[in-house]
Amino acid sequence: MEFPRSWTDPDLDAWRDTCVRFIEAEVVPDDAASRERGHVGHALWRKAGDLGLLCTDIPEEWGGAGGDFRHEAVLYEECARRSLSGWANSVHSIVAHYFLNHGTDDQKRRYLPRLARGELVGAIAMTEPGAGSDLQGVRTRAEKQGDHYVIHGSKTFITNGFLAGVILVVCKTDPSQGARGTSILIVETEGCEGFRVGRVLDKVGMRAQDTSELFFDGVRVPEANLLGGKEGQGFFQLMSDLPYERLIIGVSALASMEGAYQSTLEYVRERKVFGKPLLELQNTRFKLAEVATQIRVGRAFIDRCVEQLVAGTLDTATASMAKLWGSETQCRVIDELLQLFGGYGYMNEYLIARMYADARVQRIYGGTSEIMKEVISRQL
Repeated sequence: MEFPRSWTDPDLDAWRDTCVRFIEAEVVPDDAASRERGHVGHALWRKAGDLGLLCTDIPEEWGGAGGDFRHEAVLYEECARRSLSGWANSVHSIVAHYFLNHGTDDQKRRYLPRLARGELVGAIAMTEPGAGSDLQGVRTRAEKQGDHYVIHGSKTFITNGFLAGVILVVCKTDPSQGARGTSILIVETEGCEGFRVGRVLDKVGMRAQDTSELFFDGVRVPEANLLGGKEGQGFFQLMSDLPYERLIIGVSALASMEGAYQSTLEYVRERKVFGKPLLELQNTRFKLAEVATQIRVGRAFIDRCVEQLVAGTLDTATASMAKLWGSETQCRVIDELLQLFGGYGYMNEYLIARMYADARVQRIYGGTSEIMKEVISRQL
């Protein structure tokens, strides 16, 4: 069964073919090794940059490809369908959008072309050991000393943290002002005195993704590295870019369901139980029918969200719905499909097992499901 997208066209179909060729040639063969070592390596990022696969929705004047979110969505989908969660190009793009939407012209010129070329891997450091969804609880501080800021603090669960060349650090420049005292500082990691990457964290899933601890012990950055050039704008900057991030999660969740469905369909056609293909059992057919229906219905909603984001009309509540529905349904659907594999579904050599482990965090990062419900309920 096909699940056609309302937002595609012949040019995007050709772009999808390009993305698939790159993924099959460069990402898939190294995935097992990446899961073993905990990161995909810098070479993959540079190859992707050379081929124009990074920052595809950043304007050409700033070094991007000049496309729109649909070009990004294609790449996210094709990775998610294969459970290739190590190459966190979505976070890289989120970082690029912070520069595009909030950076000064000088900051855009300095960083966006390098992010697009894969010379720098981007990360954003929000979460701390004591502050997750509650970003107002951030304790990392940046004190102004002359024409520099001095950063003290630590971050955890930072995607791309191990490979990052530039990190957007969420910190307090005026702790007395609460959310209004929050700013984002740009830290280049190469040769950065006082900056240290801790361990690559041992996760249940997404084992090829370099999720790390970061430490800032007196890191000095020039005042020109204050994102947007004005203190106290960090919380506003974070909130305004969340719909983009949350739709990425919704898009990836739906594509993961599609990949899991296709993988399961292939398996039950070949697997024999009681002398006949598993697909011939009514329970199997009914379960696949339920999943196909959920994907088809979800496709209509997620596609509409993609169209709204491209048009600039996607609101925070709707993006939160996409993230909530996508992540919750992804976990439920993949769990149900894994059951059809029996014991093989629990083996990491099978795609469905890796999808099962990778899916769980979708309900946590980017704002937990509970936070999504709170955001949505405010619009009732």
